[in-house]
Order: sequence, then structure tokens, then C-alpha cells
Amino acid sequence: MIEAEKSYEHIIHERDGAVAYVTMNRPKKRNALSLAHMQELIACFEAIGEDKETSIVILRGEGPAFCAGHDLSEMVGRDPEFYRHLFDVCCDLMRAIQAIPQPVIAQVHATATAAGCQLAATCDLVVAAEEAKFATPGVRIGLFCSTPMVALSRAVGQKKSMEMLLTGEFISAEDALAAGLVNKVVPAEELESVTRALADKIAEASPLVVGVGKGAFYRQLEMPTEQAYAYTKEVMSFNATFADAQEGMCAFLEKRPPEWRGR
Repeated sequence: MIEAEKSYEHIIHERDGAVAYVTMNRPKKRNALSLAHMQELIACFEAIGEDKETSIVILRGEGPAFCAGHDLSEMVGRDPEFYRHLFDVCCDLMRAIQAIPQPVIAQVHATATAAGCQLAATCDLVVAAEEAKFATPGVRIGLFCSTPMVALSRAVGQKKSMEMLLTGEFISAEDALAAGLVNKVVPAEELESVTRALADKIAEASPLVVGVGKGAFYRQLEMPTEQAYAYTKEVMSFNATFADAQEGMCAFLEKRPPEWRGR
């Protein structure tokens, strides 16, 4: 049964078993990321990060778009300090998604543009409907998608990300799949069930171990190979001492399902 969690103005936070749903709920604004919207998302993800009952998160959008990027209506005629604060909060949101121990799956049913494309690229996994489209069109309105390029260029190859940034043109869900921005593309009527099935599969593992692995993944990405091996060797050695690791290995050898203890 889906249970509503803390109430927000711009988002809906619910939990169904070990799976949390975070739904951006500004359909008339195409879920544009206003300052208040981003601050609510940060607060929600940070709360989820502390919730031991939640193993995985599905991020989705209500209405005709997944997310249309920044809310341009609050960006006209502001001073440099406002813009700096706005983009600071946006960067904090992206960091919050990758900092929590639970994997976050973006369930993209429609367009994801500019900071909305950044949001999808930042999530650990992306499942997209066949109708979904992705773009970083800031160059067309005189505001190059510089912060979105950080997440995009880490998910997509250099040439494709530069093409998206320089042209601002949409790419299809299938092209996003080929480029590495998306994990799965499915018919719209299967989007929810396929995303949930992926979440349930991940939730079968020890949440403690998954959280350690997620944290290590992002830390090692920017390290030179030798440093990455030295770091991950220590992480894996520490992980091997966990009760869940010992239980998992014994369960495999004894051909039985493991019983996770969270330690």
C-alpha cells in the first residue's frame, strides 16, 4: 500500500514498502525547477537518505513533462547574487541525489530539458517511455546549459553531449539509450511497471551494501585508475566484514535466500 509521507507544496513523497516515490507536482509549469521546488526536493531527498525503511527511490513528474528545466519566469531581471544562489541550490540538488545511500531511478514519461535533462542524467538509473525526449536547449535562449553539461557529459560521450549542448536539439529516447543517458526504453503503458520491477530487483540486495557501493561508485569515478583501485580495495575489504556480506556468502554456498540484517 502506498503511504503518503511529509506534505510539500511542489512535490509528493510517498512510500510503498521499501520503494519511495518522489513526484514533481507542478504540471502547469511543466515541473520547472523554481527555487522553492528545488529546495523541497533537496529536503525530501535528505529525509529519504535518513530513512532506514526506504531502499530505493523513483523520481517522476506529473503532467505533460518530466521537467522543463529552470523556471524562467523567476529568472528575468534579477541580480548576479540571485543567479548565483539559484545555481548553488541546483548544484546542491544534484549532489543530494547522488549523496543519499538509496539508488534513485528517474521515470521519464515525456520531455526532460535543460536542468530537467540534468536531473535525469544525475539519477543513478533512467527508465524512459518511447515518447520521452531529452535536450539541453539553453544555447537557443542565450543561456548556455553549463551546469547541465556536468551531469550530461558524465553520462554521455563527449561528442554527443557537445552536439546536444551546441544545437539544443531534442534527442529521442532511443537515441538517449544508445548514447548511455537512459537504461531502458519501454512503451508508455509499461513505464510504471518496468520501473517498479527494476526498483524491486535492486531492493532485493542489502540496502547497507548498496549504499556503500553507490557512494564508492561516485568517489572512484574521478580518480586515476591506480588510486581508484587502492580506494575500492579498502572499501571492499571493509564491506567483507559486514554481517550482511558474511550472510550473503554463506547463503550462496548453502543455496538459500539471504536474510539481511543491515549491519
